[in-house]
Amino acid sequence: MKKYIMLVLVVLSTSLFNCKSLQNANNTQKGAGIGVAGGALIGGLIGGNIGGALIGAAVGGAAGGLIGNQMDKQADKIETVLPGAEVKRVGEGIQVYFDDKSGVTFALNKATLTDKAKTNLNAIAEVFLEFPDTNLLVEGHTDSSGDAAYNMSLSKKRAQAVVNYLKSQGVAGNRFSVEAFGETRPRFDNETEEGRSKNRRVEMGVSANKDMIDDAKAQTE
Repeated sequence: MKKYIMLVLVVLSTSLFNCKSLQNANNTQKGAGIGVAGGALIGGLIGGNIGGALIGAAVGGAAGGLIGNQMDKQADKIETVLPGAEVKRVGEGIQVYFDDKSGVTFALNKATLTDKAKTNLNAIAEVFLEFPDTNLLVEGHTDSSGDAAYNMSLSKKRAQAVVNYLKSQGVAGNRFSVEAFGETRPRFDNETEEGRSKNRRVEMGVSANKDMIDDAKAQTE
């Protein structure tokens, strides 16, 4: 599985990390390393997206290491049920990019889930039910066709459509937060029909909720 750790470090007079040893660390060790850095992480440089939100939610220390271990397991499950999705481990969380093979995409000017999208959401809903102690950030996006204000509204409807469907599959509603970016964050070329189709999408982030954090801290105290 592709696991990437997105870290932004402030260089202090005394180095907090040996970069080579961090690259060789496993995900549990990396989760602990984030806590050592503490305020040295500058989420704002990556902010306004799922990656920045996940880094900002990091607990760090030994508790962060335990959380990272749980997220490793959950990320493996997501990749198993959605083999075409791009699953990244970011900090102590998980970032999921859906694509045209495994994805939650939409028709032009539509926020209606396709049958394919529902099938994929059914699969990932099972994982969320198996791992209940997580918060779920859902981002909606559009292509660049049409008015920017309209696209912003449409992207929110797309994210909310995903949330509503996952709730219908039993995932608790209090786990979700929703963000809309309209056409402002394309991942593909809006000059082509294929690129525009892929940009009509929803992305997801998974982070530890209070119960998981409290449990991890209790185990390390």
